[in-house]
Amino acid sequence: MTLSRIPTIETRRLVLRGPTPEDYPDFKATFSSYRSRFMGGPLNKYEAWMLYAAEIGHWEIRGFGMWMIHDKDSDATLGMAGGWFPAAWPEREIAWIIWPDKAGHGYALEATNAVRRHFYETQGWDSAVSYIDPKNLDSIRLAERLGAVKDRDAATIDGNDAVYRHPSPERLKSGQIADGIELEINHYCDPLFKPKGMPLD
Repeated sequence: MTLSRIPTIETRRLVLRGPTPEDYPDFKATFSSYRSRFMGGPLNKYEAWMLYAAEIGHWEIRGFGMWMIHDKDSDATLGMAGGWFPAAWPEREIAWIIWPDKAGHGYALEATNAVRRHFYETQGWDSAVSYIDPKNLDSIRLAERLGAVKDRDAATIDGNDAVYRHPSPERLKSGQIADGIELEINHYCDPLFKPKGMPLD
């Protein structure tokens, strides 16, 4: 799938588009920082460039990949969310990362919920996992808020990651999980909402 054919996804606050060269500086800054410590970073300039090239190439090879998350009002990039299935990955993964100065506003929850729905409804996925470093408590909490549960029987990437299994399309249709996610997103969309003690992203 060429970049020009990558679908655009819109939510209440966000626009998700395929990665472009213009988005690279934010990506590089994040993956060169401590924020990326649970995703193989921090990376040097060459490693960051190679990973970003892989993000773009993944769409061509797999037909799906990671979207850039843009603020609908300002068009600023906020992070990435989407599908990831490179060589050696046991299963298709749903992944996300928010730029360090954009965290804490529910963007990852809103974007990841939208891309999961896209994969289930448009690409026919019947399952997905997220591979998470056990020390990455923020991402574990986000996975759980999305309805994912730890799958102790699933194959890991290298034995050091935890596998969180996302609810199937049928389970999401039951309403309880989906309604809870929408309720939380609605809170974040309220300009008067000031979360206290809630997980980041």
